[in-house]
Amino acid sequence: MTITVVDELPETEIPLLNDVVPGSIDFKCRASVRSKSGTWKSASFIIGAGVAERLAYYGISLNLVSYLTHELGQPTASAAANLNAWYGTSSLLPILGGFLADSFIGRFRMIIISAVLYTSGLCFLTLSTTLSPHRSSECSHGVNSGCSSNKLQLNFFFFSLYLVSLAQGGFTPCIQAFGADQFDDENENESKAKSSFFNWWYCLCVGGILFPLLSITYIQENVSWELGFGIPAFILCLALIVFLGGIFTYRFQVNTDQGNPFPRVARVFIRAARNWRAPHTSISFAQESGQSSSYGKSHSQFQFLDRALISSNGFLDEKLSSISDVDDAKGILRLAPIWFACLGYSIVYAQPATLFTKQAATLDLQITPTFHIPAASLQQCFITTSITIGLPLYDRILVPIARTITKNPSGISMLKRISFGLFLSLISIIIAALVEAKRLATAREHGLEDTPGAIIPMSVWWLAPQYLLSAISDVFAMVGLQEFFYNQVPSELKSIGLSMYLSILGIGSLLSSFLVSSIQQWTSSGGRGGWFSDNLNRGHLDYFYWLLAGISAIEFVAFVYFTRSYVYRRRRSVY
Repeated sequence: MTITVVDELPETEIPLLNDVVPGSIDFKCRASVRSKSGTWKSASFIIGAGVAERLAYYGISLNLVSYLTHELGQPTASAAANLNAWYGTSSLLPILGGFLADSFIGRFRMIIISAVLYTSGLCFLTLSTTLSPHRSSECSHGVNSGCSSNKLQLNFFFFSLYLVSLAQGGFTPCIQAFGADQFDDENENESKAKSSFFNWWYCLCVGGILFPLLSITYIQENVSWELGFGIPAFILCLALIVFLGGIFTYRFQVNTDQGNPFPRVARVFIRAARNWRAPHTSISFAQESGQSSSYGKSHSQFQFLDRALISSNGFLDEKLSSISDVDDAKGILRLAPIWFACLGYSIVYAQPATLFTKQAATLDLQITPTFHIPAASLQQCFITTSITIGLPLYDRILVPIARTITKNPSGISMLKRISFGLFLSLISIIIAALVEAKRLATAREHGLEDTPGAIIPMSVWWLAPQYLLSAISDVFAMVGLQEFFYNQVPSELKSIGLSMYLSILGIGSLLSSFLVSSIQQWTSSGGRGGWFSDNLNRGHLDYFYWLLAGISAIEFVAFVYFTRSYVYRRRRSVY
């Protein structure tokens, strides 16, 4: 919640100056007292609500394909197309939610509104499972009886599903940004704690939902879909209650610029374009006198934006665009190359849940003499477990050691953390290509090329390295991206910052789907099975993995190149 007016306090209620958090107020619009607000006492409520929301979201999304095909009678292709459209929409809506929160509504209010819409969507989703008493297969086989009610059920189901998508678009970026707002960057201890916040947020949102999620999936498939969708609705209600439970401890950021940040930043680009022929005399004087916080190392970047400070008569004029506005515009523009350079990572990130699983399904899944692990569980077994163990080790062991060497509150810089994660992701997909080539060679060796259902005499443990490296890369890159995009945007645009991080994953997933469908259409022409043939023993997943490795390598080089000239955003004092 961004608040621009602070009530005056009686003199007896004014806290000690060194106990006041600059730029923050409490729920009653009083100056936030450091000892009574924020930090982990507030973040614990917010993390609890965030974990509950992730459990509710994945509680309905992970098994949707089964509901569409088995209960609503949709063909597999139609169900896949519908789900891809929904996933794509869900990945882009956080940009809209972040924009509305940062421009008009405020993060706190957006969380409340989104939670109410979220709960309503999940309740409607539960209700949709009860609308038609007829079996969905009747419609799919052309039987007239019950078809109209099934169409009503289908329409109401998708209305509910997209209402959930809309709500999570507002909830997801704002809840994490609001949690990070509870830590003061100007305080050394809280600055360190903020870095840990991003680690624990991702760790709990990934590992904390594993076993409850398995229970929800079991209920959906073996008990009833009504109960299976109803439980996430109850969990979301619980998330809202938990979030409101910490309201008196929360810190709310004060909007020091007294205005919508988007028009201010947009005005910089417009004025710079209008003044592109204007003389540069006044800007040079401002540089020399040190008036701008952006001058210095960052002045050499995007100098054309400095022209937004020039009036029509060629002199410095900050009435329409201030120096801080130009600084903000430059900071946002510096993020664009980093965003594009991470798309290769996001495409690789989408593979464990899809193609890695298909790979595993053809191998010997015996873990012990009496236990065979399901192929779909490998992602949870290797990746989720590794992240749940790896992030606490990183936060409690590696970061303190790195702090003593680098004197950086985060241990290592955010961009170095991301670059190491991108490098590990590249290695993981190279290993995946090599293992797939080994799998195909083993299939040919044993004459199993034309036996798609046969188990190849090759242990599933061959896949362990690519899964483990994928998990470790997430520990570095995924959390690093969250922290980076939160920290490197203006204070009024934190929700948009996290939306930019989420959009990387969403666009990467869509690009992965586009690559798969395009390559399959191209390679399956002329009656060939294609790279992604239903018979994987005749396909070439290894070629696709090598393609992804090439894309990742190019983008990794680009990322390193851009980071060499990147200038971190300076903290701006409130007073």
